[in-house]
Amino acid sequence: MGSFQDLVLVLLCSVWCVFHAVNCNAQLQSSQTLVLLQLKKHLEYPKPLDIWKDRWTNLCSSTQQVNVSCNENFVTELLIIGDKTQSKFREEHEGFDGYAIQDQTLSQGFSMDSFVATLARLTNLRVLKLVSLGIWGPLPDRIHRLYDLQHLDLSSNFLYGSIPPKISTMVNLQTLNLGDNFFNGTIPTLFFNSSSNLSYLSLKNNKLKGHFPNSILGINTLNEIDISNNNISGGLQDFNALSNLEHLDLSWNSLDSTLPPMPKGLKNLFLSRNSFSGEIPKQYGKLSMLQMLDVSFNSLTGTVPAEIFNLPNISLLNISSNMLSGTIKNNLRCSIQLRFVDISNNKLMGGLPDCLIRTGPENDGVVKSDGNCLSGKNFQHQHALSYCKEEVPQLKKESHKVGALFVVGVIVGILVMVMVFVLCIVIVCKRYYSKGVSEQHLLHKSVQDSYSASLSSEIVTNARYVSEAAKFGREDLPFCRSYSLEELKEATNNFDNPNFMGENLYGKLYRGKLESGIQVVIRCLPLSKKYTIRNFKLRLDLLAKLRHPHLVSLLGHCIDGVIGDQSDTNVFLVYEFVSNGSFQTYLSEDSGGKVYNWSERLSVLISIAKAIHFLHTGMIPGFFKNRLKTNNILINEHWMAKLSDYGLSIISEETDACGVNGESPDSMQMKRLEDDVYSFGFIILEALVGPSLSAKREALMLHERGSFNSQDWWKQIVDPIVMSTCSKESLSIVISISNKCISPESWSRPSIEDVLWNLQYASQVQATADGV
Repeated sequence: MGSFQDLVLVLLCSVWCVFHAVNCNAQLQSSQTLVLLQLKKHLEYPKPLDIWKDRWTNLCSSTQQVNVSCNENFVTELLIIGDKTQSKFREEHEGFDGYAIQDQTLSQGFSMDSFVATLARLTNLRVLKLVSLGIWGPLPDRIHRLYDLQHLDLSSNFLYGSIPPKISTMVNLQTLNLGDNFFNGTIPTLFFNSSSNLSYLSLKNNKLKGHFPNSILGINTLNEIDISNNNISGGLQDFNALSNLEHLDLSWNSLDSTLPPMPKGLKNLFLSRNSFSGEIPKQYGKLSMLQMLDVSFNSLTGTVPAEIFNLPNISLLNISSNMLSGTIKNNLRCSIQLRFVDISNNKLMGGLPDCLIRTGPENDGVVKSDGNCLSGKNFQHQHALSYCKEEVPQLKKESHKVGALFVVGVIVGILVMVMVFVLCIVIVCKRYYSKGVSEQHLLHKSVQDSYSASLSSEIVTNARYVSEAAKFGREDLPFCRSYSLEELKEATNNFDNPNFMGENLYGKLYRGKLESGIQVVIRCLPLSKKYTIRNFKLRLDLLAKLRHPHLVSLLGHCIDGVIGDQSDTNVFLVYEFVSNGSFQTYLSEDSGGKVYNWSERLSVLISIAKAIHFLHTGMIPGFFKNRLKTNNILINEHWMAKLSDYGLSIISEETDACGVNGESPDSMQMKRLEDDVYSFGFIILEALVGPSLSAKREALMLHERGSFNSQDWWKQIVDPIVMSTCSKESLSIVISISNKCISPESWSRPSIEDVLWNLQYASQVQATADGV
């Protein structure tokens, strides 16, 4: 009988355990579970996440290093603390150069963009803390998509670049900790606004520069600010508006104003290791809540306000290593809380009041006074009294000497300015005189060499390359250079018909093979007569600098004729050869070859979106209006997508006259609406529907635009191959972003960055559905 009861009890316990296990898993949506597992993959499987075994594990749990809190089937809190600390790295290196470091950061394959895109799928997240995980890269602007976030902590990682300004739109944020990273830009002016609920801000131990943003002073909810150990410069204004501020640490910067007024409720003030000047404000002697004051290692002068020693709550007072002078009153009263006082390395004279002597070691306190001119048998390591006394005659003598030097400096400065002005006139005259002789010689220099020699031109002066652009160069391709017409004739067998590939708006295309054995495509482009040779050469320079894994690289050029002459002139552009045809041929079974499934189409779209983003941002000002089409997207031998025919508008003369090449008025009306995002929207549509879309593009926009929000309409026109290989959620994301891209109102279209983010999100959703 007893054994039967035991068996029943065991069965009941088993059922209870199974029920509760299922119930625990039911608390979290499967999509949320998959996002967490995807984050684990992004973070390269850190040891603390070993507890996340698979999608059936209860992930809503807590350990010492990991905490996941869930509410109503959604993740609301995510805390992960890793073991990739920076202390040793900071000891051995002055900075972080933006590349992966073995055993310190995540690998070179880590993408901060993709990581944040995955995080953004946790739409109910309120608390996010990812510390010491080796996360590296610039923090993307899209972090603001976590708009419900209240607490964000990404400290002790390897983030660099600028702090994204769009964090200011996260109005629910209460605490922000980006400390112990390598941010090296300025703190954005619009980073803070009065509608913010921020109470805690830490940007300590970075490389931030520029001025302290006065917009911070408008956030009266702030309780603690720590921007210590950066390169912040300039002055500070009145902090009294921050009525809730209790802790302020701006030490180890380059601030150089007088000390600003502080709010009455302040408890801790650290302004050491700056260049503050002037006197210690008497207002500081009225900060009744102040517990710690450190203004050491500045250039403060004047006498020490007696009131700061007697603040009711003061326990630490450090005014050392300044130029404070005079005596400290003998009848001074000290706070009973005072336990540490450092007045060393100033120019103080006389003795110390009894209350400071009583604060010393005999009463478990510390008083440091070395490096002054104090008198008395208890003081050691003091200067002679003459060191601390003001010597007025000597100062007057010095002031006369400084005045004389100033006058001499002004005279020398004027003479130097006159000489520079004369020299500039000579150089300008010489340049204009020699221009006609030197311009033709410029043609025979390589683009790489001539770029530095052309810095004085207006185009190059106004164009600035983003530093990361250089990282995208292809090491297996030669630098862009000038070719002779004879070299190109030899490469194409004198432009023989078998090598002719076709013709479009930008001229004829020929296949060729250089003497080095590299296969190329050569474009023959009729040249506009509106350019001087120097102007045109600079435009070629800009094109040549555009190197990216998803752009067909420009390898060289050749000019046949004289630029600016009335006779016809042709320019030949030499590009790398891309062997596997255009993207368009992989969208239909009619081509007779491979047809891409949904994941493969998404991969191509993401690659081209990255290329467009690079064209828009890889150089300032960017390349826009690149006449994007699916047949300009080429697939190389490694099945990588590359964009061709980009940027050619800067060296060609396009016409938008109605009727050119048989285009209808409706067609020309559509062209006036176009920009890159608009054109890319139709590329996305063609990936969804198939090549037939390009033939009825205008009709689709003019007559069927109202059907774009109908699911039934989409089911009818989406390519069957796409329908059979996609997940419903992934497809829905892409349809939504394509609708926004082709909006007739240009102001309502998304940025290419937003388009890229949505495509990457759709790809991740699809990968999850495929079990990848």
